[in-house]
Amino acid sequence: MRKTRVWITAQTELCEGICSLWIKDAEMAREAKPGQFLSLYCEDGSRLLPRPVSICEIRPEEGLLRMVYRVAGAGTEEFSHLSAGDGLEVLGTLGNGYELREGSALLLGGGIGIPPMLALAKALCEKNGKEQVTAVLGYRDANTFLAEAFAPYAQVVIATEDGSVGVRGNVLDAVREKGICAEQIYACGPKPMLRGVKAYAREAGLPAQISLEERMACGIGACLACVCESTKPGEHTHVNNVRICKDGPVFDAEEVEL
Repeated sequence: MRKTRVWITAQTELCEGICSLWIKDAEMAREAKPGQFLSLYCEDGSRLLPRPVSICEIRPEEGLLRMVYRVAGAGTEEFSHLSAGDGLEVLGTLGNGYELREGSALLLGGGIGIPPMLALAKALCEKNGKEQVTAVLGYRDANTFLAEAFAPYAQVVIATEDGSVGVRGNVLDAVREKGICAEQIYACGPKPMLRGVKAYAREAGLPAQISLEERMACGIGACLACVCESTKPGEHTHVNNVRICKDGPVFDAEEVEL
């Protein structure tokens, strides 16, 4: 983990309010794992805290990392105006990523929880083969950003809340409608979705790794701003909580209370 100034190689808007940002840093690209994130610092000195953004793609041979984020406030609005050649202060790589396991995998991504699943899909494809990976992606409407990028690495199923593309409903509606089966589940998305994934995995008797979304401050576990309740006491704290930024953001679904 280190803080450094990186250089932007490209930035594009995938759809309204969703941006794709590529940065170049050989060391971070070598170290990065699916499920980890970076903390991005604003140039505006009035915004002291960094913004955590998940890693979407990893290209270690080129020294490149991709982040796909939603413009949700002043900080991300500032990032959205950057372009190739601009510099950016970054702290990373941060957090614990997904454990890549043998066997068939069901990847469930909802909204801005979809981007980190792309790096995971690629890694699992390389490990177990594309036929072992199914990605079910959930969107609000027909703005299905990144969906086509999953095609080389997974069988792709799309769900939309308004039914404009794919299955009408959420990712679990699509899993049930399509009769999708797998030996393990990986998920990232809003808490209500993850709560449903945890219940589904428990009912099906499947192991599930989930990545939690939470507002963060320091990003390194010092400030305790992103604590969530755990099912058993922490090894160091001896209380039932974990730090999402430091102990996660990826957890076994049975380790955390949702």
